[in-house]
Amino acid sequence: MTIADEFDVFLFDLDGVIYIGSEPLYGAMESLKRLRQAKKRIRFLTNDPCTTKEKTVRKLTSLGIEAREEEVITSSWLTAQYLESENIKSALVLGDENLKWECEQVNIYTEARTDVEAVVIGWNDDLSFYDIQKAAGLIHRGAKFVATNPDRTFPTPNGPLPAVGAIVEAIRVSTDKRPFIVGKPYPYMFKKALEDFDVSLKAVMVGDNPYTDILGAHQAGIPAILVSNQHVKAFPSAKDFRNPDATISNLKGLFDPSIAMKNWASPTFAWPEAIKAGVAGIIFDSDQRVLLMKRADNGLWGVPSGHVEPGETVEEAIIREIREETGVEVKVNRLIGVYSDPELQVFSYPNGKVSQFITNCFECEVIGGNLVRENEETLDVSYFNINDLPDDLLRMHPKWIKDAIIQQNVSYIR
Repeated sequence: MTIADEFDVFLFDLDGVIYIGSEPLYGAMESLKRLRQAKKRIRFLTNDPCTTKEKTVRKLTSLGIEAREEEVITSSWLTAQYLESENIKSALVLGDENLKWECEQVNIYTEARTDVEAVVIGWNDDLSFYDIQKAAGLIHRGAKFVATNPDRTFPTPNGPLPAVGAIVEAIRVSTDKRPFIVGKPYPYMFKKALEDFDVSLKAVMVGDNPYTDILGAHQAGIPAILVSNQHVKAFPSAKDFRNPDATISNLKGLFDPSIAMKNWASPTFAWPEAIKAGVAGIIFDSDQRVLLMKRADNGLWGVPSGHVEPGETVEEAIIREIREETGVEVKVNRLIGVYSDPELQVFSYPNGKVSQFITNCFECEVIGGNLVRENEETLDVSYFNINDLPDDLLRMHPKWIKDAIIQQNVSYIR
């Protein structure tokens, strides 16, 4: 059996997979034709905001590749569709005429410069720092922040140059607001590509970028194939979303029976954007009840915990976190364990940020202070019987508490 036999729906990136510049890649025309003859469903996905569905079809056709508008999903078209679904009627569009045209097709006014409902980031060679300042100001005043894609650079003969993601990052840093990103590797484009197909059909992504195509497909729960004619070093962890399930040098590899797909099993954790040093403190009272606090950021109960600030030791960090969250002063008695398993240590914040924590968990003893049951970080603080913990407890914390109760002489590494 070949890869082509295994799947019903094929999602293709364009540049670097189907063509490079104005030339089709080796095997692309023949392979796509064979897939169509086998009645496979095809979608073309591109993060390029400087084109339209119509222009993309025209380019593919000029290269001898069959394509229809309903098979093409560009980030410019999809951004317009997203804005329409959000009932956006006016937007400041930092992009070229293609992105503006797609927005205007769904009756979004793109000439407004003040009091807009959304700020949309695409690409235009004439973008200025004034445009970035204008966008940031509108977002501060409540405009929705939307980006066509997160690509920070694009390749040129003179090396990589800034792309859409560089503009997005400048605005994100200055506003402290996270955008809704339409393109790969975020799920919206993949969901749109698959919405016309029955869930029983098996889909696969074929792309040339581990950071957008492969990561995005795996975040959407579908397998992914990397197109590369060079040796690609695998990322160290078998759970890394950026590792492809197969690598082919060109699209003819889809019909090569010697190339096998690995089985992608979606992990239970979201893909983390960052790795952080964390601390946690287990405190028992004289009745062996454990101290828990209800977090203000997500409303869940947990042991006092947080992250290490620059210049702190882990001991200083947990003493500070417990003071800030509960009001009590503690000393550290022992290290219970170091916890890093992403199945339990990946934390999704309400604002959409996802981090994996490497947490040093300590058993601590109260030496002063008074319990403060409510502050800006905490909704409530209380001691609980270890056999009657709250149901809405952060999922990694029961393991920490269980390990603390055992009172063994060595620390756990989990």
